[in-house]
Amino acid sequence: MKLYLVRHGDAVSSDVDPRRPLSEQGLADVRKVASFIKPLKISVEHIRHSGKLRAAQTAEILAESFLVEKDCSAHKDLGPNDDVTILADELEAYDTDLMIVGHLPFLAYLASLLVSGKKTANVAAFDAGAIACLNRRNRGRWQIEWMINPEFLT
Repeated sequence: MKLYLVRHGDAVSSDVDPRRPLSEQGLADVRKVASFIKPLKISVEHIRHSGKLRAAQTAEILAESFLVEKDCSAHKDLGPNDDVTILADELEAYDTDLMIVGHLPFLAYLASLLVSGKKTANVAAFDAGAIACLNRRNRGRWQIEWMINPEFLT
């Protein structure tokens, strides 16, 4: 099973818009990452996001890029400060590839917990718009296969 962890793109300040949609740079970065990884032919049946506007917009751009028609929806327990062990436990029941679009520190803690067993191990740095591909080798055993940050793409 592959798990794609995506941090939402750059968002406007809450002073500009309290809903915090993606900024123009955030939209451009997410589209750039989606275009870059499109040749990988990522196939996920489900894209889950936190429900916050910036995460939903990021998820929708990725769903369009990967032609995900089945399920792109908000999921509880994906907020910035939610308990990562809840999702980590839920992942044990999954056998199909899944994409999660969320926030810091949640994504960093989740990646660290899955890879090292400790949520504070800091195994990956998620810049805005970054995507990491984790692969589950055995139940409970994950490794990072690759990670892309928009700033590295031209």
